[in-house]
Amino acid sequence: MTTLSDDLGHETVLRATPSRVVSLVPSLTEALATSAPEVLVGATDWCTHPAELAVTRVRGTKNPDLAAIAALEPDLVIANQEENRELDVRRLRERGIPVWVTVTESVPQALASMERLFTSVLRREVPMWLAEAGRLWGSAVPEPVATAAVAIWRDPWMVVGSRTFTGDVLRRVGLANVYDEHPDRYPSVEVADIEQRDPDVVLLPDEPYVFTAEDGPEAFTRVRTQLLSGRLLTWYGPSLVEAHRELNHLV
Repeated sequence: MTTLSDDLGHETVLRATPSRVVSLVPSLTEALATSAPEVLVGATDWCTHPAELAVTRVRGTKNPDLAAIAALEPDLVIANQEENRELDVRRLRERGIPVWVTVTESVPQALASMERLFTSVLRREVPMWLAEAGRLWGSAVPEPVATAAVAIWRDPWMVVGSRTFTGDVLRRVGLANVYDEHPDRYPSVEVADIEQRDPDVVLLPDEPYVFTAEDGPEAFTRVRTQLLSGRLLTWYGPSLVEAHRELNHLV
């Protein structure tokens, strides 16, 4: 029996090395499916990578089916402070199911969290993709070469604000988020406010809102827009290697 503290400092008691894991976090589902597929028994409907993932689905990140999770008899559920509700984490723990909560508000924090998950919790070597991501993203933060805003929703319009993983990703490829000093992490704003801040580009990802060529760019008349995969901005598993290449190319 081992007792470990998760990223929030909650003590998690593991009777043995986890062999039946349910992931409630798409990024971590991809990480496990890539490097420890035999332990993954359940994932959310939003866990879309890898495409061939064949595990039991337990509904969404914000409304997981707790009974379905319990029926899988997991020896560990993996959650994330931002993506999952504290209420669901608490109810799972009340059922006697160990839950490991991650915190990933920056690239270094995400890398360290995943390394600890693999080495301390799952008792495995650091995956090659994680080592490569650490090498690619571990350099000093460059001076910004351009400014950007990242829209994540419309009606109402919402953007990436301060203290977010996405904001840190932008910073590390040389893009300064024009809402980086906003007190909210995901503020609601007007298009006029975005244009008034005069970013060099407004990034329109395909998640959580699915911006397309016909839905999003037409709202902006004074600034340039760029459609891109939301996975490059918000996922922190194996996609970090691809994200480094694609985002640096974009910049």
